Amino acid sequence: MKRIAILGSTGSIGVQTLDVVRRNPDLFRVEALAAGSRLDLLEGQVREFQPSVVSVADEAIARELKQRLADHSPSLWIGHSAEGLERAATLPIVSLVVGGLPGSAGLLPTFAAVNAGKDVALATKEVLVMAGSLFMETVRRKGVKLLPVDSEQSAIFQCLEGNQHAAIRRLILTASGGPFREMAPEEMAQVTVERTLEHPRWKMGPKVTVDSATLMNKGFEVIEARWLFDVSASRIEVVIHPQSICHSMVEFEDGSILAQLGATDMRIPISYALAYPERIDSGVAAIDFAHLGSLTFRKPDWDRFPLLRAAYSALDDETGASSIILNAADEVAVELFLSRRIGFMDIPRIVLDALNSVPPARVTNLEEIKQFHSDVVTRVQRNAVA
Repeated sequence: MKRIAILGSTGSIGVQTLDVVRRNPDLFRVEALAAGSRLDLLEGQVREFQPSVVSVADEAIARELKQRLADHSPSLWIGHSAEGLERAATLPIVSLVVGGLPGSAGLLPTFAAVNAGKDVALATKEVLVMAGSLFMETVRRKGVKLLPVDSEQSAIFQCLEGNQHAAIRRLILTASGGPFREMAPEEMAQVTVERTLEHPRWKMGPKVTVDSATLMNKGFEVIEARWLFDVSASRIEVVIHPQSICHSMVEFEDGSILAQLGATDMRIPISYALAYPERIDSGVAAIDFAHLGSLTFRKPDWDRFPLLRAAYSALDDETGASSIILNAADEVAVELFLSRRIGFMDIPRIVLDALNSVPPARVTNLEEIKQFHSDVVTRVQRNAVA
């Protein structure tokens, strides 16, 4: 039985991970859960899966959870903040940590898990966006398995199984194009938060759903793929695939192309990462290809979605600072949009302005990366509301 910890248990990835666990009770045991403030959902998860460690966002939430679980096991450890996250990520009995925390919040606990010798099923792409070189170096040094959970990265990972790395010609990342792929720029300036969160294919959290609409999410995946598979940005291509059935492809030097296809359900890559190298019941229904009809592909519109181009440009900066600026500025801009303080088209404006105006810095360790990211967030927040 594999003992696991789930960071971000009440988010989209965490909930779907627990569904896979629920379907395979003989294969997995949940030992630790880390979440934010969604106490109703977290309380139910604790009662159902009986973890030994739980972490929440802050002390007040931890106190309330303890009160709610007063009738529960007295051996349950409930913590909060950075200390609680680290404990959940490094629990000795755990062999696999599912990294599903949104944004930069996943950086430190994911590093802690790797440094503790845990295999990591990674859904938090920002870890590689902010610290790709350092993170992959740490993974190699500790000798742990890094198993991608993003559907696109999982697809590439699966296509590369049994194939020599040197034979790669291209990685082809597919993108749904989001809800506004056919919309004129002047219309996009008027879209609401509610409409932006109505993704045509995937069920995701609000941050990644907005990033999907701006194609920033695909840009992050380009950066993620560059580090995960040690392939230069020039050999990573993005194509718009509205049906979201082909999750990504690998083209080899002989001209062969392998693709991974499946339903638009994150339980497929989650189950593959949990059970690797085996395949287990994910709970996903089969695709009726005759009913589906056709699969289409086309080039992205770089002018309408400039953040995709910005991600490629960020990879030209060998210091890694530009990728950190990109992530920090996007976090601020998306938060402002979700709180209805800016419009949709202000998101790329704020991010591109930060890339052009924030002085780069050479960051060589985790503390410097964390501090630089925090400094950029502060600067962008100040400028965005000025």
